[in-house]
Amino acid sequence: MSNNFDKMTVKDMRKGLNAGDFSSVELTEHFLKNAKNNKNLNAYLEIFDDAVEHAKAADVQIKGGKAMSLTGIPIALKDNILIKGKTASAGSKILENYTATYDAFVVEKLKDQGAVLIGRTNMDEFAMGSSTENSAFAITRNPYDKTRVPGGSSGGSTAAVASNSAALALGSDTAGSIRQPAAFCGVVGLKPTYGSVSRSGLIAMGSSLDVIGPIGKCVDDVEIAYNAIRGKDKADSTTIDDTTFDIPEVSNKMTIGVPRDFVSSDINPNVLEKFEKTLDALKACGHTIKDITLPYLKYSLASYYIIMPAEASTNLARIDGMRYGFHLDGDDLLGDYKNSRGEGFGREVRRRILLGAHVLSSGYYDAYYGKATAVRRFIKEDFEKAFRDVDVIATPTTPTPAFKIGEKADPLSMYLEDIFTVPANIVGIPGISVPIETIEEGGSNLPVGFQMVAPLLGEERLFKLGKVVESF
Repeated sequence: MSNNFDKMTVKDMRKGLNAGDFSSVELTEHFLKNAKNNKNLNAYLEIFDDAVEHAKAADVQIKGGKAMSLTGIPIALKDNILIKGKTASAGSKILENYTATYDAFVVEKLKDQGAVLIGRTNMDEFAMGSSTENSAFAITRNPYDKTRVPGGSSGGSTAAVASNSAALALGSDTAGSIRQPAAFCGVVGLKPTYGSVSRSGLIAMGSSLDVIGPIGKCVDDVEIAYNAIRGKDKADSTTIDDTTFDIPEVSNKMTIGVPRDFVSSDINPNVLEKFEKTLDALKACGHTIKDITLPYLKYSLASYYIIMPAEASTNLARIDGMRYGFHLDGDDLLGDYKNSRGEGFGREVRRRILLGAHVLSSGYYDAYYGKATAVRRFIKEDFEKAFRDVDVIATPTTPTPAFKIGEKADPLSMYLEDIFTVPANIVGIPGISVPIETIEEGGSNLPVGFQMVAPLLGEERLFKLGKVVESF
């Protein structure tokens, strides 16, 4: 039976565990073995040595007839999600030796379910990157081609799922950090509605943008995980429940909006071809494809790279080497700060802290941050207007397939990787990336992602249509 674990969905695993066809210990040991065999991918920063013990506890729960949706299922977590008693470095040298003192809300949820946490996955430092090349510890490699990136910043989580080194994984998404690597690694990634999943216990980058979400091999798996981790949390005042907004209705035949003027600009022609082919298949199934215009969409990336650094510089001000993490003495207190932060933070993190401090400084706040937040409102209004006429909006997830390690050395070309994913974070709406076909690039067959976004709390629309897309 263990030979089939790699092909099983979470629903298959649940059925087999409940029937006693195999145990959580067997399932966990299989994924741990895969993780160790795929060590050269650098998907994990740490594989937990107590995973099998937790699997044994899950087996007791299952035998007692108390199994829940994720009981006994091996799950990997991004390194910026706190697990009590475990290291949480956020991929940074400055937190290399930091041990979490409490569980993130989503970890509490998983533990309550009896899920088996098998390790913490690699990431771009403090989630700042689109390739998982910015980790202080290792570069994660794409399972489809080890010379290419898995995407980022949740590249370790997506690589773990794609290489059958975890049944499910959690990541965080601030500008596409779940969806973009999901597209590069040929898996499904969900960015939930902002506030539907608590950020308590997530090491913050951009507080108005960050959201924790699931990564799986199929839409069903992601839906199961999302329903397990969502919910109101008294420790996070931004969390919402199903009464906060009207939940959008789900119809069998949907109208899919496509902002073609935005999609057609500066995109790999093979990616565009696969995107259009998927739209044609959806149309053949009875769904309606409608061209739409979102006038302010083109300003999403520019506004994001003002808002995010501003929030990141504020959030990271607390990490100074004084209370926890990496510390390097200087001649005085200011010298301690300079040495600890200068050596502890990587180049990209320092770049964004400096940019964020600049746009928030006296004389520049109104010129930059004020304008960016105003544009954010205009973008939100564009989407609200569009969703009066369409059920979901579709774009490619990324403008290119996975690129070579080291290929995008300049920051601007890296930032442009987020062009299709960042609007959902700016607006707070849910988005999903579903793999469609592969394209041949440089001798490798590389996955392509199809992205759909929906109105606030419109995840059910994404799940329903996503299952159609993955059936092609």
